[in-house]
Amino acid sequence: MVKVSVIVPVYNVERFIKETISSVLAQTFRDFELIIVDDQSPDGSIAICEQFADPRIQIVHQKNRGLAGARNTGIRHAQGEYIALLDSDDLWLPEKLEKHVQHLESNPKVGISFSRSAFIDENSNSLGTYQMPKLTDIDAPHLLCRNPIGNGSAPVIRREALEDIKFQDNLYGEIEDFYFDDQFRQSEDIECWIRIAIQTNWRIEGIPEPLTLYRVNPDSLSANMTKQLESWEKVMAKTRTYAPDLLAKWESLARAYQFRYLSRRAIRNKDGKAAVRLVNRALASNWKILIYEPMRSLLTIFAAYLIWMLPRGVYNSIENFALKRTGDSQRKAIAKSNK
Repeated sequence: MVKVSVIVPVYNVERFIKETISSVLAQTFRDFELIIVDDQSPDGSIAICEQFADPRIQIVHQKNRGLAGARNTGIRHAQGEYIALLDSDDLWLPEKLEKHVQHLESNPKVGISFSRSAFIDENSNSLGTYQMPKLTDIDAPHLLCRNPIGNGSAPVIRREALEDIKFQDNLYGEIEDFYFDDQFRQSEDIECWIRIAIQTNWRIEGIPEPLTLYRVNPDSLSANMTKQLESWEKVMAKTRTYAPDLLAKWESLARAYQFRYLSRRAIRNKDGKAAVRLVNRALASNWKILIYEPMRSLLTIFAAYLIWMLPRGVYNSIENFALKRTGDSQRKAIAKSNK
């Protein structure tokens, strides 16, 4: 049995997939298999994948099932003790798998190990900023209000943790095992993490290094804010069916954080009108985000109204200055936490 199974769903990513696969093959940890799941990609992505001759690679073909469905197919084929997820437009630093295997081997109660992530643009250039989530003491309420894992390319998951939340269904003409919920086309990852937090005793912990390079792509799934909100509401509805008391206590705060998150996405997309509307909905859902996270909430409000009111050139100058300061501060925090 190999130690790690790396699962890469592939759909319409011919611009990025060669670099993504190369980042896996460049790993310092070598005991892995790479399962590429062709989700009926209409472009030349799979032809590019087939150019790699490494014997650790296998390509699995299926009719289109979406990201969750492709991940599930990969997990069904996986032989590894640990399951590493990598979206087909993101990258890993070479020591990614080595660090996570060390973390999981040293902490047998950790079911999901994740890393911080650095933002890159469509051309793989660093944007100078990072996802800086909470790394320890992550419980179900925190997951409802946050997604500390941050993206689908950050986690390495203990196979046992996935088996503990596995369910069976007949969605495609036969009974199959499911880990992620195929009925979600977005928010499928946070839905899975919430189930692990509520239904199992596995811990979720992060390591401080930014080992994942997360591509900010305006055309990606995460850029469609309306669909993302609808998917998030479906997650809440599903969670309510098996954890109603938890939802009764935390749902309004979770919704406020979700609206604030979407407002920040609108700010990134330079949509001032949407940013203001969303941050106002956040405050209407639960104004206590101003108490629990005053700085982050006030900065979101400030940025939303600035981009709405100011000429684009003026706003861009302010934003560039703020992002540089933020990046500098984040790098110092990362360096400190790695000592």
